[in-house]
Amino acid sequence: MIRPEIEQQIRRWREALVGLAVMLPGLWWLMTSFGLLRWIGLVVTLAGAAMVFAGVQRGRFRGDSGGPGVVEIREGQIGYFGPFTGGAVALSEMTRLALDPGQDPPCWRLSQYGQDDLMIPLTAEGADGLFDIFAALPGIRTGRLVSEVQRVIAHDAAEVGTQAPLDTAPVVIWDRSQLRLN
Repeated sequence: MIRPEIEQQIRRWREALVGLAVMLPGLWWLMTSFGLLRWIGLVVTLAGAAMVFAGVQRGRFRGDSGGPGVVEIREGQIGYFGPFTGGAVALSEMTRLALDPGQDPPCWRLSQYGQDDLMIPLTAEGADGLFDIFAALPGIRTGRLVSEVQRVIAHDAAEVGTQAPLDTAPVVIWDRSQLRLN
């Protein structure tokens, strides 16, 4: 039996842990072998390191789950089905992605021309799958995406009165109109 807190952390960091499991034999082969196996060890180590890097980003992106609503990602479309609101945004038609910490719970704000903004709580079931979708947006900086999520999660986890109040204005993470054609 594994304690629920530990199981939750293992699930959160699962990709990084798999990357470590791939990287360790590669390091062993790299350090102890000669010839072709040493080169294979180098390739396996680099692949494992890439998996660790991606897994750490995904782990930092994930917050708690079990919040209101369900996120469904299907064929380039993000759908949210909540208790009071819902809707869908086509990834190819999305014009802006913002993080709105002023909502309770904090929400993603997805904008598309001709539609109301789609609000998706960070804690909605399936919201952790949004990282890969958001990372596919042209010109997005995933480091900023992850750091803004971490800032909001850390503020929510802190005790009341121990931190400065969080700015409740939506933070624009990505805006299609700011993309420059090269």
